Amino acid sequence: MNATQLMTHFDRLSEAPGAVPRLRRLILELAVRGKLVEQDGEDESVAAQLKDIRAARAIRLGDATPRARKASIQSEKNVLQFALPHGWSVVSLAELTDVLNGRAYAKNELLGAGTPVLRVGNLFTSKNWYYSDLTLEEDKYCDEGDLIFSWSASFGPFIWAGPKVIYHYHIWKLRLHSEARLDKHYLYRFLLQQTQQIKESGHGVSMVHMTKEKMEKLSVPLPPLAEQHRIVAKVDELMALCDQLEAAQQERERRRDRLASASLQRLNQPAAGTTPEAQREHACFHLSQLPRLTTRPEHIKAMRQTVLNLAVRGLLVPQVVNDEPAMALLKAIRQDKAQLARLGTIPKEKTVSGVAKLTFPLPLLWQAVRLGDVCNLVTSGSRGWAEFYAESGPKFLRAQNIRFGRLRLDEIACVNPPAKSEGARTQVQEGDLLIVITGAGVTNPALLDRDLGEAYVSQHVALVRPTDTAFSRWLLLCLMSGPGGRDELVERAYGAGKPGLNLDNIRSLSIPIPPLAEQHRIVAKVDALMALCDQLEAQLTTTQTDSRRLLEAVLDAALVPV
Repeated sequence: MNATQLMTHFDRLSEAPGAVPRLRRLILELAVRGKLVEQDGEDESVAAQLKDIRAARAIRLGDATPRARKASIQSEKNVLQFALPHGWSVVSLAELTDVLNGRAYAKNELLGAGTPVLRVGNLFTSKNWYYSDLTLEEDKYCDEGDLIFSWSASFGPFIWAGPKVIYHYHIWKLRLHSEARLDKHYLYRFLLQQTQQIKESGHGVSMVHMTKEKMEKLSVPLPPLAEQHRIVAKVDELMALCDQLEAAQQERERRRDRLASASLQRLNQPAAGTTPEAQREHACFHLSQLPRLTTRPEHIKAMRQTVLNLAVRGLLVPQVVNDEPAMALLKAIRQDKAQLARLGTIPKEKTVSGVAKLTFPLPLLWQAVRLGDVCNLVTSGSRGWAEFYAESGPKFLRAQNIRFGRLRLDEIACVNPPAKSEGARTQVQEGDLLIVITGAGVTNPALLDRDLGEAYVSQHVALVRPTDTAFSRWLLLCLMSGPGGRDELVERAYGAGKPGLNLDNIRSLSIPIPPLAEQHRIVAKVDALMALCDQLEAQLTTTQTDSRRLLEAVLDAALVPV
């Protein structure tokens, strides 16, 4: 691939995740391999410019000791990993530059005024400067335009753009033997390519052990001087194009984020005075535009939560005036619970203080209740199960089996409890709700949507058994949605001290109850929208994977020898 082909495909390639940084690395890789610009047979030969560089080097080293001159001349060259283009040569860095050491400073030599001392941190992130009043030999100073290289844990080349400074021990100044016969900016880009290659390979720690001698032996692919100038110009042109593409991408993503955020804000926190009918219209429009509004995984995550929030506020499906009111459902539940309590089938209901309160106006025919009002049992697992662990037997559900909104049963434990043990009260059944009450996953809810046979819960899990499993799915939506009860549950869990919930926190949780028929319509709508979110997420993953594969194929092809 040459520069023309690269520019032709730039827009398409740049859409892949992480494409622009990869393209920047490719540009430098092509540049130092001679594949970015055309070679010109009319260019002055490298041999001629090397002759001049060596002559300038010999003059500069004229005052050096014979041993120093010999050691420098005999620098070994590393083998390049690619074939040199016609007309190029490979030389050691020492044949092109002097690698000059900086100076280490004692604490009492670093002052608040004087000549600035350039440290590695000043090249990267630090804005804190030290100064010195020392008078040093000239090669210990760095002037504007000097080529330098940081070789500590943070490493890489720089062309210094500041005032005259003293450079620190962990910085080398690379003084060209001949400014007229070597393009400093080409050498800088070669060193930048080498730095990126080291970082990408994960061998950056090796720079900590880099020595001046090893640096001098670094192999440099050297094109004719005129080609060096052309390479620098083309690299600058393509890097500017990368900057434009990156800026355009960022602006496009910012606009999409603002649109998605504003739309979700309008749904989750409608303006004062907005009627339920208007809110429902907003929701319908937003949901109809899901493919356009969800362009990144984080958009889909926010959309899932918005679907839940709309569901528990009655804004996902229209109300039907002929539905049996929730009040009638609650009356039947109270009668059932009273009968079961008289028979001793369920424990006597505990009195819960206060009145259920929600943060949004209830739709027609809805009621606000405490979670305990619609459940026959709210308990938690027993202690002491560790001694009953077994290779097989009844299942044992622990906190790690409960993810947000789902059960994970691939790493389920087994127990072999003794007959008539206290733990028998924590035996679960299909339709039960489970809530993590201690540990990292505290407040995570899940529905036991299948028959596990004989199974129990640990002491870190609350077991919530609805009076009628027909609305178990609805209660799960409430426990997953902020306004449906989750916000209150999280506040109680993290309100003070070590995160955790007690059973009264769960029993007294305020939740909305719609008519049973509407519950079923809402649950069905949520299922459909969550399935759509799954499809969009899969499409995003596929698109990103395809784009990434295309990028990899193009990058690999670009570096294959012709």
